[in-house]
Amino acid sequence: MTKFILGKKQKMTQIWNDDGRVFPATVVSAGPIEVTQIKDAEKDGYNATQVGYGTRREKNVHRAQRPKGLFEFIREVRGDLDWKLGDKIDVSSFEVGDIIEVSAISKGKGFQGGVKRHGFKGGRRSHGNKHHERAPGSIGATGPQRVFKGKKMAGRMGADRVTVKNLKVLQVNKDENLLVISGAIPGHRGTLVEIRSKNA
Repeated sequence: MTKFILGKKQKMTQIWNDDGRVFPATVVSAGPIEVTQIKDAEKDGYNATQVGYGTRREKNVHRAQRPKGLFEFIREVRGDLDWKLGDKIDVSSFEVGDIIEVSAISKGKGFQGGVKRHGFKGGRRSHGNKHHERAPGSIGATGPQRVFKGKKMAGRMGADRVTVKNLKVLQVNKDENLLVISGAIPGHRGTLVEIRSKNA
């Protein structure tokens, strides 16, 4: 059954296991979330579960959304969740060792050059090469005499939805609603993250 929860990225740290091995880890403040709507194929055209997370002041929530609750975030998730309207889900649904995937919006980096954005090697740093170490080089072809669509060039970087798979839950703190996840996850501190697990 699919496990799902929303949370906010807090910080990165290190975790040691019983064998003395150290793991880079990210601390996420996860849940609790509440089921606000159950969508089905007959009425809505697809099957999904809508959940709310966080709290906001009433004046900052649209009037049409207030009956669902004063939530900061509302998201939908598809899959076999077996939840009912009004159910509240917290970190206790996850266990240490669960293999999960995390989705979030990555850090926005603004307009960046080809070296940082695409990993271009850049020009040589020797013999007469002046101010061209990070230049992109030739971008067109002689025959068509134009630049092809999708050419890797400088441009806006970051602020994209990124999903990192095959992460592991290292610790579950039910008292403080914290999940400690192996590795790094996208986004800055306070970024909304979606955590899902599919256990066979």
